[in-house]
Amino acid sequence: MTIRKNFNFNAVVVKHLEQIAKEEAKSQTQYLEELIENDLRKKKIAKKLEILEQLKGSATGQIGDVDLRQIRVERAIRRAK
Repeated sequence: MTIRKNFNFNAVVVKHLEQIAKEEAKSQTQYLEELIENDLRKKKIAKKLEILEQLKGSATGQIGDVDLRQIRVERAIRRAK
């Protein structure tokens, strides 16, 4: 499905868009669609990498100031009593 949108560009940007689209042998619409999709894809990848970076070290059992291994040891000791 396509939806018609109208944008206002300054004259310099219009000339650049026309030139680039012509060099790429694409319509201006096709060029802008690909540009937007590529930008969105890059942003999604960057967001996923940011989340992955935040998870770095979480497999150690350390969550904030709490050590899961220590909690398990303490529970085991309590059960053994």
